[in-house]
Amino acid sequence: MGSYSIYLDNKILGHIVGKAAYTMPEAFLAVSTANPTNSGSGLAEPVGNSYARIATAAGDWNTPTSGAISNANAFNFPAATGAWGTIAYFALMDALTAGNVLAYGQCLDASGNVTTKVIGNGDILSIGAGSLVITQV
Repeated sequence: MGSYSIYLDNKILGHIVGKAAYTMPEAFLAVSTANPTNSGSGLAEPVGNSYARIATAAGDWNTPTSGAISNANAFNFPAATGAWGTIAYFALMDALTAGNVLAYGQCLDASGNVTTKVIGNGDILSIGAGSLVITQV
């Protein structure tokens, strides 16, 4: 379960009141071993070992309802060629590398319990359809 970042909140609020136009960028899915927080600090993505953010498109997401959105399609990262660490968090970023956190959250299972996954050599991290849920809290 995740929520929007302060960066995105400020962009949307400025857009709503006419302070500045904002066009949503392409969103890239990142995973992290540490909580990125609503300021975007703390993001700790795996480095090397075939890790790369995944580009998402509108068709990868369900229609938002009741202030929440979830992924319509599974997101499959490439097979790790070495250790990525213990993945416990995700972030939607506005760039393939670097960039700003748009939304972030902790990985949860279908029952809403915190879940982590140790990714080692040869492992494939897959986030099932409907498993990534973002709400504004």
